[in-house]
Amino acid sequence: MSSENLEAAKVQYQTGKAAFERGAYRQSVQSLEKAASLVARNTPFGGEVLIWLITAYEAAGQRQEAIALCEKVSRHPDYDTRKQGKRLLYILKAPLLKTRPEWLTQIPDLAALDDSEGNKGGTSYPAPAKRPPRPRPQPDPEPIDLSQVNTKDNAFIWVALVAIALTIGSLLWFS
Repeated sequence: MSSENLEAAKVQYQTGKAAFERGAYRQSVQSLEKAASLVARNTPFGGEVLIWLITAYEAAGQRQEAIALCEKVSRHPDYDTRKQGKRLLYILKAPLLKTRPEWLTQIPDLAALDDSEGNKGGTSYPAPAKRPPRPRPQPDPEPIDLSQVNTKDNAFIWVALVAIALTIGSLLWFS
């Protein structure tokens, strides 16, 4: 593999990762497929590209392609890639959990909303929630009158010292 192909693969790989992180999964799949075609698949970098491609396939809703590629990656020569491929295959083949509609929150698709349209479409957006008022600062506590503080020794230190001395003396006497 030439260094030009490797650089092009790295560029496509970074583009695919960035698209995936933005949520553009179809674009991510396209870029990662280009990167996978440019890189040697049996190298650690090739395995990393394939792992990202599996994840992008799953995110784009192409589960069968993800499982098929994951089965190939689980036999990859690189140990870390092979281990990660087996883990992903286990996850992809796991049964899907049933969800109730009340567990989900519907998020409207705002991709079709044009910035220049403004609010012409008749859609109304809820007013932002009011912030709770800031807590008022508490007044400073009254100063303490030090003439009323008890500063006398309570002789505890002397009792403790005598007890320690007796303990050490008895240990020395009996040993």
